[in-house]
Amino acid sequence: MRRQPLKTWPLIAAGGSLALLLAALVIFATSVGAVKIPFSETARIVLARLPFTSKESLLANVPKTHDTIIWSVRLPRVLLAGLVGSGLAAAGVVLQALFRNPLSDPQVLGISSGAAFGAAIAIAFGVTFTIAGISSIWFFAFVGAMLTMLLVFRVAHITTSRSVTSILLAGIACSSMLTAGITIIMMWNREKLEQVYLWMLGSFSASSWIKVGFMGLVLLAAVICFTLLGRELDMLTFGDQEAQSMGVSVKRTRTIAVVATSLLVAASVSVSGIIGFVSLIIPHIMRILTGPKNRRLIPLSLLGGAIFMILCDTISRTVAPPAEIAVGAITQVTGAPYFLYLLWKQRRKEAKE
Repeated sequence: MRRQPLKTWPLIAAGGSLALLLAALVIFATSVGAVKIPFSETARIVLARLPFTSKESLLANVPKTHDTIIWSVRLPRVLLAGLVGSGLAAAGVVLQALFRNPLSDPQVLGISSGAAFGAAIAIAFGVTFTIAGISSIWFFAFVGAMLTMLLVFRVAHITTSRSVTSILLAGIACSSMLTAGITIIMMWNREKLEQVYLWMLGSFSASSWIKVGFMGLVLLAAVICFTLLGRELDMLTFGDQEAQSMGVSVKRTRTIAVVATSLLVAASVSVSGIIGFVSLIIPHIMRILTGPKNRRLIPLSLLGGAIFMILCDTISRTVAPPAEIAVGAITQVTGAPYFLYLLWKQRRKEAKE
């Protein structure tokens, strides 16, 4: 007998369980590293920064070096990893609903390639500056991603409609063009080839509180947008004509959703590099648990994406110390087999039909 999704699970129970797991994982991930800090001590350092807590009593007998390591180095990295994981997972949910394809991924929009192209320019041509904590690579990556989003929409608009097919084809075309540009840049600047390649693999080693705040604001704005569009996204899964007959403004909804998703992916890639499979794996796992409704799927995917990304980042920096493995490589090792499983499952479904 085929197992049905557990649609009767209350959202608060599933979300509460994932939230507790996430909170515990944040403390655990922050406590592990080259310098081992006890779990209880890490928890006290984190709690000391919360409002309405006694900082003096919580930090009593805590070495100053431990406080600096946790608050200034590890915690920003763990939180940034969680925010990026949440953003990519939510983007995957929305794009799968818009394209009505369970294998849709934010990279099909070309935003990731645009960010990589911007970062490659900054690295290859030695553009270095830091303004208010914003580095040149971060700035160029975000600008590249945003310009790519505008280019994709412009190309799609030429077809006189922003249909799913036109946006998808425009994204693929722009992504291919930018990937070719990155290859040319890397060949012209072979001495910077390794640095560009490592950035593209993804890493949270350059995390900071400024990046955490930036990513948090973008994610909050995108989540509010997705929540307001939750019903419309559910309707779009039935097709454009059916959704329009139910009172949904298809063109408006798709435009807002794609722009919000593009901003979210642009922010994520600019602070971490290209990290694949998160937006594919997490929505599918959460869909098995809670069913296909986006108003329930999006918040749970946010939590699941954060948990998955923090786990991957913790493995990347602790499995082979003092070296660090690119977090993108960890997600690919995890996600590639699952992707093959999804392809096999979809092929079996099509064969039965």
